[in-house]
Amino acid sequence: MSKKNIYIKLQVLSGMANPSPPVGPILGQRGINIMQFCKLFNKKTSNLQKGIPIPVIIKINSDRSFTFVTKSPTVSYLIKKYASINFGSKKPGNNIVGYIKESDILNIAKIKICDTNSCDINSVYKSIVGTAISMGVKIKNK
Repeated sequence: MSKKNIYIKLQVLSGMANPSPPVGPILGQRGINIMQFCKLFNKKTSNLQKGIPIPVIIKINSDRSFTFVTKSPTVSYLIKKYASINFGSKKPGNNIVGYIKESDILNIAKIKICDTNSCDINSVYKSIVGTAISMGVKIKNK
């Protein structure tokens, strides 16, 4: 009887995967060739700017072989990029740390719609607005 496939979700910085934590220990305990994953991931994300947090889903087969799928950058990273801020607010309801345009939120929604289980751009847009508000970023109209 063979084992089932295992799925691991990680966030790895583009072009900067290495055997140190969190990648090394998580893959090492599953018996995966860590350096092979790091080389493949860095090659796949070489077209992106270094240091962008990329969600990755790794499928580990019963024979210890693996495949992985990379997603688009995280919503919080994209909001911080468009709003030109480094950190979200520690008190989102009280402190505004930046502003983002509705058109920028729509651009983020277009980037992220392929990673969601929704095919409605409006629902993805609303989700991104909620994330922006919870980060202390105010939405500007046009």
